[in-house]
Amino acid sequence: MGYVQDIRKLVGSTPIILNSAGVILTDRDNRILLVNRNDTNNWGLPGGYMELGETFEETVVRELKEELAITLTGFHYFKTFSGKEFYHQYPNGDEVYSIITIYTSHNYNGNITPDNNEVRDAKFFPVESIPESLTHNTKAILQFFQNETDYITSEMNK
Repeated sequence: MGYVQDIRKLVGSTPIILNSAGVILTDRDNRILLVNRNDTNNWGLPGGYMELGETFEETVVRELKEELAITLTGFHYFKTFSGKEFYHQYPNGDEVYSIITIYTSHNYNGNITPDNNEVRDAKFFPVESIPESLTHNTKAILQFFQNETDYITSEMNK
């Protein structure tokens, strides 16, 4: 997180806009991978903030390699989230308005191994058993994802 740390040295905890990328990664049983984050002590989607010069795609690939030791091998654009709803204040007081590009995938190589620096645990959860202790952004993203999935399924069954 070199870029974010550099910005924070200049602006302190003042609200800033940060771009990030994440993935809704599902396994063969359509369970969703969540990571237990050290900075907020709750569960969230895997991903993170962009570094200078990166694309959203490069960001999501790098973050999964760094935090979980896996290589994302195929993914599809889902949606970009932004606005007041994606404001967050970290426990250390840092304030962020996030622009989050989310991808979907079920393709990766490697064994999921949390880095124990940013991520302490990673597990696949059935949709009906998602933990309640989610990050604010993850709650909003998964709610939209579930509504979208329900709509697509109902349209396909007509």
